[in-house]
Amino acid sequence: MALVIQAYTFMYQYANSWLHTASKKQPGALKMGVLSAAQINPAAAIHPAETHPGVILYAIASRDESTAKSTARKYNFQKHYGSYEALLADPEVDFVYISTPNGLHYEWASKAVKAGKHVLLEKPFTSNAKEAEAIVREAEEAGKVLMEAFHWQFHPAAHLWRSLLESGKYGQIVSTDAKMTASPGVPHGDIRWQFDLAGGSMMDATYALSFTRYALRAGVPEKILSAVARPYDKDERVDAAMTATMLFNTPGGQTVHSRVYTDIARSWVGGLIPRIWELPQIEVETEKAVILFYNAMMPHLYHYIAITDKSSGQTEYKKQYAGGPIWDNVETSTGKGGESFWSTYRYQLEAFVSKLQGKEPACWVTGEESINQMKTIDQIYQAAGLPLRPGKV
Repeated sequence: MALVIQAYTFMYQYANSWLHTASKKQPGALKMGVLSAAQINPAAAIHPAETHPGVILYAIASRDESTAKSTARKYNFQKHYGSYEALLADPEVDFVYISTPNGLHYEWASKAVKAGKHVLLEKPFTSNAKEAEAIVREAEEAGKVLMEAFHWQFHPAAHLWRSLLESGKYGQIVSTDAKMTASPGVPHGDIRWQFDLAGGSMMDATYALSFTRYALRAGVPEKILSAVARPYDKDERVDAAMTATMLFNTPGGQTVHSRVYTDIARSWVGGLIPRIWELPQIEVETEKAVILFYNAMMPHLYHYIAITDKSSGQTEYKKQYAGGPIWDNVETSTGKGGESFWSTYRYQLEAFVSKLQGKEPACWVTGEESINQMKTIDQIYQAAGLPLRPGKV
């Protein structure tokens, strides 16, 4: 289902950028460069920048100059480059959004910070934990801002959900169960199946692990209880699906049992019907309730938080598209609390630009969090008997 909701997000972002394009950019607006011509770019960076008065679509680079030129013309970038190196050499670029294949994230983020650019880096952060530790250190040494683009964490629905978990009203968290699937699955030949480019379901559907760690404010697991992979039939080093169970220790001192299931080739019902209803989700059981966050990945399209009381069996539903526990009192680029039509990516860009402008962002994904995410992925692969994704460190 992940591929389907991504397609809807592309249409959603296009419509809202057309309806709400910033008519005038702020003085000193930041110039964004985009490394690669990946399909995710319009939803993740281009359309959000169109509605942000503090960001200019300045340059895009592709290894194929004709692709860079046509993309620049289509989205009104001021410049285009036929190589990533040429874009990074442009002194006018303030920050870059990097959406290269997973296995190239570290290489180009490293080159970007060394070229003096701030970096918004697509998930998964790197190929493995060693690369994650290296790029965080390099960015700190260069004095550049680096953040992993876990966009869902910036949306008001995510903040409402976590505030409910931490309210004390429902007692302590007992267990979590997160899942993210693709049905129809990722097509054969896609880069997400390539081991050397850090492919695999735990890498591509890493949101499920992110949901879990975010809910618990957790670092790395205390223990991996089990990890079972369904290998890709064309390369057994790559996981088409992964089921992992873990024990996490929360900041409050309790131990939580967590299950994560990822699948980028989810079977169809009866071999005929894709499971398009399986939106990315996480169910959290507490002492008094079961709290389900449905479509945690793209809550701007549609979501709900279902709270089922364990004693009465009654279910209450909540939603949040703007404002909320974090954004409510934040003065954004278009007004207090953000806009209900903003996507997860637009909220993310709001926070990222605030950081670059020297302000305190409403929320953030720290380097330590990204390192712990990659450490956990490495541990799951090792427990499943699969090799770590190869890196350059």
